[in-house]
Amino acid sequence: METKKILSTLKSYLIIALGLFCYTLAWTIFLIPNGLVGGGVTGISTIIQYCTGFNVSYSYLLINLVLILLALKTLGAGFGGKTVYAIIVTTIFLRFVPSLISPSFINDFALTNGKLLCAIIGGSLSGLGIAITFSEGGSSGGTDIIALIINKYRAISPGKVLMVLDFIIIGSSLLIPSDNNFGSRIAIVVYGYVTTGMFSFTVDTVISGTKQCVQICIFSEKYEEIANRISKEANRGVTVLHGMGWYSKQEKKVLLVVARKHDSPFILHLVREVDSNAFITEASVMGVFGQGFDQIKK
Repeated sequence: METKKILSTLKSYLIIALGLFCYTLAWTIFLIPNGLVGGGVTGISTIIQYCTGFNVSYSYLLINLVLILLALKTLGAGFGGKTVYAIIVTTIFLRFVPSLISPSFINDFALTNGKLLCAIIGGSLSGLGIAITFSEGGSSGGTDIIALIINKYRAISPGKVLMVLDFIIIGSSLLIPSDNNFGSRIAIVVYGYVTTGMFSFTVDTVISGTKQCVQICIFSEKYEEIANRISKEANRGVTVLHGMGWYSKQEKKVLLVVARKHDSPFILHLVREVDSNAFITEASVMGVFGQGFDQIKK
């Protein structure tokens, strides 16, 4: 059992590393070579690199070290070990991955396709990487830490804090010394907001899209047959609830089924085969945790 737990933990950390590698590729191939800016600490670090030439990996590490110290003091010693791991891995990737990718590949694959397309692809790829990291209970740290600290003392959602911070970070790219005219600088800001939009959209889609679940309530006199078929053929658990129709004052049996969204058509088909007059309700649920579904991450 102990070996199984160790292997599971190792797998989780490897998946986090894979997600962070995707995140790093997005910045290394599509965003930084085009002089684009995104949100978060990586966005701040790229602005510092554009202004001073100071390597993005060093700025990323230093800023996150300060934020981790604040988090340990404010949020407690239980603050995520996976977050610290993610920060270290991302720093290493940002430092060494660029040297592994040839400039000609970046030129052919990214630079020649224009900034807008690179903003879209870069935002999507970085969002995919962070979504993979989140799915294993990891975090990229950075402005997430600031959002959690503010949320502890003020009734402001972390999402709103992150949105405001990203807006400020990307907008500050106007201050980067450049030979470009003001219109070009405005365009960089717009590309940055496109990148952030694609990033957020991809994170939400990957995290919720593959885990969407439905809760189905089935009202039928043939509830036993329906429950047996759902249990055996759809391989989903069924709960029998006791109810009463208020108009008829008759007792009713209600079947409650929680399943993945993609299982829903098959379950509804089974119900209709048994009782075409069955009354059915179906609702989307935000999350399902427990055996056969997701586990709550520590």
